[in-house]
Amino acid sequence: MAKSEVKNTDWQSTLAKFETTLEDFFVKKLPGLPDSLKEFIVKISPWLSLIFLILSLPAILFTLGFGTLLSPFAFLGGIKMGMSFGLGLVFTAITVVMEALAIPGLFKRAMTGWRWLYWAALVSGVQSIVSFNLGGLIIGTGISLYFLFQIKSYYK
Repeated sequence: MAKSEVKNTDWQSTLAKFETTLEDFFVKKLPGLPDSLKEFIVKISPWLSLIFLILSLPAILFTLGFGTLLSPFAFLGGIKMGMSFGLGLVFTAITVVMEALAIPGLFKRAMTGWRWLYWAALVSGVQSIVSFNLGGLIIGTGISLYFLFQIKSYYK
């Protein structure tokens, strides 16, 4: 076996263990949602994702255009401010693309749709860590992961 295959397998097994750990915590240790609420969330989540994606596109395009114009001035606030602005845009773009990729799978109730939302939540969590936003990490990412793992069993 080549070295890259071994590293790839180790990386995949590590991520699978991490997902299992999160699932144990969010499904078995925390109180569960009622089945009727889970079904409701599964039914409306693709539509909500689509609506929020459509509504966020003008704001994202404006931010990217305006941000490109003003990005040289962001560094006037210091290197931390400029880097924070740039990294925030990158993480937001990645998250939006992942959520857009999730929509077809969410309509089909396919595990791939759930996985794209899971990865988007993790990227959002990494963004919170990088920007030292502890509140966003605990509240935003924590709540997202809680709801995601509560409805995971509805996706095949």
